[in-house]
Amino acid sequence: METVENMPITIESVLSLIKEMALSFDKVFAESNKALAESKQQSKENERMLTEKLAETDRQLKETGEQLKETGEQLKETDKLLKETIAASEKRNAELNSQLKETKEMIGGVSNSNGMAAEEFFINAIDKGDRNIFGEHFTDCLSLVRRFNKEKKLRSEQDIILANGEAVALVEVKYKAQKADIQKIINRLPSFRALHPEYKTHRIYLGLAAMAFDYGVEKESEKEGIAVVKQVGNTFVIHDENMTVF
Repeated sequence: METVENMPITIESVLSLIKEMALSFDKVFAESNKALAESKQQSKENERMLTEKLAETDRQLKETGEQLKETGEQLKETDKLLKETIAASEKRNAELNSQLKETKEMIGGVSNSNGMAAEEFFINAIDKGDRNIFGEHFTDCLSLVRRFNKEKKLRSEQDIILANGEAVALVEVKYKAQKADIQKIINRLPSFRALHPEYKTHRIYLGLAAMAFDYGVEKESEKEGIAVVKQVGNTFVIHDENMTVF
């Protein structure tokens, strides 16, 4: 087989080589054009997809913007309603507090009036009676006796004090007696002794007088050695069977 080196150079061989090279070039050029066409087509497809994606993104952003705008308006409306609700609630609370204050004052006024009526009843009944109570005859009848010692921080307040030369009776007056009143009477005794030295050698009796008694108060008072003084019509009765000398 002859090689290129051994082949004689002729016009025909040169033309043949040129022809082969032209065919090869045409093939390469055709393939390049095809690849370029395919690349352009792919670029157009990518551009179309990108355009569609951008359009979709823009649409979504617009929708989101509209939703945010709508949400903002709803938040403004909610905030307005909330402020109106808070203002109405504060106004209502102020009205209720005012009504509650008036009610408390009214109840306090009624309670004070009832307490004053009870005190007046028992003071008058005892003062105008023979003062033979608690097994003693008392010559003195004092009402609403108050003493203070700021230095010792002592305070004594007695509704009724009945006294003679040897004994003193301390009567607490309530419109309606409660169990808590019993301990209050007992707790006041040390202050009374300290602030009323004139009675330091006296026998001391304790009494609880009331127009009405809660359930169990009378029994508890007698158990603690405190006499019970009850209203009966225009006068009063005393239960002092278990009364203690303090």
